[in-house]
Amino acid sequence: MALSTSLWQPFALGRVELAHRLALAPMTRNRANPDGTPGELAAEYYGQRAGLGLVITEGVQPSEDGQGYFNTPGIYTPEHVEGWRKVADAIHAGGGSLFIQLMHVGRMSHPDNTPHHRQPVAPSAISAEQDMFTATGPQRTPVPRELTVEDIQTVIGEFRHAAASAIAAGADGVEIHGANGYLLHQFLSPNANHRTDQYGGSVENRSRFVVEVARAVADEIGADRTGIRISPAFPLGGIDEGDVESVRAQYRHLVGELAPLGLAYLHVHHLGDDDLLRSLRDLWTTAVLVVRYGRGREQIADDIDTGLADIAPLGRFALANPDVVERLRTDAPLNELDPATLYGGGAAGYTDYPALTHA
Repeated sequence: MALSTSLWQPFALGRVELAHRLALAPMTRNRANPDGTPGELAAEYYGQRAGLGLVITEGVQPSEDGQGYFNTPGIYTPEHVEGWRKVADAIHAGGGSLFIQLMHVGRMSHPDNTPHHRQPVAPSAISAEQDMFTATGPQRTPVPRELTVEDIQTVIGEFRHAAASAIAAGADGVEIHGANGYLLHQFLSPNANHRTDQYGGSVENRSRFVVEVARAVADEIGADRTGIRISPAFPLGGIDEGDVESVRAQYRHLVGELAPLGLAYLHVHHLGDDDLLRSLRDLWTTAVLVVRYGRGREQIADDIDTGLADIAPLGRFALANPDVVERLRTDAPLNELDPATLYGGGAAGYTDYPALTHA
């Protein structure tokens, strides 16, 4: 089945020119070295997928406190910068553009998975009550330490430094991870944020930290090199944002505060409230990316065709098919994903998925 011609139209995203409307969605792969430097296969993996144009990396921690899972990469030391430079070179050689996703996990962590083995941090001292995989098996996420106002300013500085480090590594931009139950999302959620100061309580106060992080990053590297990801009503990591109207109020306010910053894009991990998505689209002045769960091959262009999105990031299709763009263009069959090799390991299920063969 031929896909909509809208997918193949070029698009200007911030400072980069994209040849089409597909992108690589950020997906955790747990293959970094123990010090957080991208592993030796990372450049090959991302370079294989450069044809997607906009390549958004897996979540990358901006600090030691930002790490939650084992073998996830960082972007805050000189060694990290050197590792990501190899990735950037591989993507650019393939004609793609690199955005590094900055992910601070907050309470979604365990001391056994971090370099300093300290208690996780969060807006409030409330455990996510989730199982976290560690070297000794699954362990419950502990009660985190509540960030002080001074601590919050330190974390904002860490995001700023990580963004500068990403650009120093050759990245074309960064995506701030404000979704999926991690630190920024924890500030937005009333069940994770019980603060009574300027960072908690009202919709306006719960949005404040996210807006301040975005402003700091945009100030450091340029708004046109900064994207942000949100996931309204997403329950991952023990998050509960309340009823439909509460979620709509929170995100319409947040996006209304972010829009004047002129960021390169808004990336929405969408659960199905199209009325909310439409209102966010109307508030936003630059590009919108939308990912939906369960979207089949034939639905990839739907949000672009209806005007809800400008770009369609691909997840599992892109993991199993390094040449997914060509396969979609030519209506070729797709490789099946091997779920057993998603997280950790080596080349298997990472760089060894076959490309199309041509006689």
